[in-house]
Amino acid sequence: MKRKPQTSAPKETHLKVAESIELMAFLLAKMGGMSRNSVKSLLAHRQVMVNDKVTTQFNLALQPGDIVTVNSGRGNIELSHPKLRIIFEDAYLIVVEKKEGLLTVSTGNPDETTAFSILKNHVKKSSPQNRIYVVHRLDRETSGVIMFAKNKDVQLTLQENWHRIVTRRIYVALVEGRVEKEQDTIITWLSENEKSLKIHSSNRDNGGQQAITHYRCVKSNDNYSLLEIELETGRKNQIRVHMQDIGHPIVGDKKYGAGVSPINRLGLHARLLAFYHPVTTEVISFETQVPRNFLNIFH
Repeated sequence: MKRKPQTSAPKETHLKVAESIELMAFLLAKMGGMSRNSVKSLLAHRQVMVNDKVTTQFNLALQPGDIVTVNSGRGNIELSHPKLRIIFEDAYLIVVEKKEGLLTVSTGNPDETTAFSILKNHVKKSSPQNRIYVVHRLDRETSGVIMFAKNKDVQLTLQENWHRIVTRRIYVALVEGRVEKEQDTIITWLSENEKSLKIHSSNRDNGGQQAITHYRCVKSNDNYSLLEIELETGRKNQIRVHMQDIGHPIVGDKKYGAGVSPINRLGLHARLLAFYHPVTTEVISFETQVPRNFLNIFH
């Protein structure tokens, strides 16, 4: 009878940082003559954690007292999906960049691929007990940063204290026409039509939800403007409705008055999300690049 070959359990190496140093230099010094390419491979395969947080950043600044953990196995499975990229992951949260065209969560069809279903399947590869919980949403055609919780308590903490925990939400919007004001604040009251599911805006309090949007113009030409938008409130379709209010609908947003899109998508991207970590309470910030086709309009 043949004996099955033994498989060794993934080995974890824990290293304490004694002085300020970049992660690459630290690993090259501590990991017994590994090459730079070998260290980069460890990082790319999400096998390195700093203070229990997976990192892929070779130039991460380490501080005295930090603990670096190197996993010799592939315990932290890399997510490879054309519509979703993990930016940050720890024991409590996953922050991702979602591409346009992907729903955050199913709206009725349980077989539809969503950001939620992709992440649910991803975390179960490490352990069948792992779960994902929705915290907030982005519209299907909006790309950008979105956060999910890894347990129910963290989800509830984030949802019930959202306006206190989230310190900044910045979007970029490509809108039709040249905006008249370089910067402005839009304040209206929003209500949803139950039949059309379209959001309507009123300049006075009509019993709807107050919505406050700040914007500044980053680039413009005769046909389009690129705006940086900061939300003070986070209402459904808020940015899309407010851009229609000022006569500059978001490119590709036919629901709210736009014409044919020159970029074949909605011109809205959630660029930055900053918040107090619900467990450690440190402020963390995640930023993504402005989609290239938003910028190509001005070249």
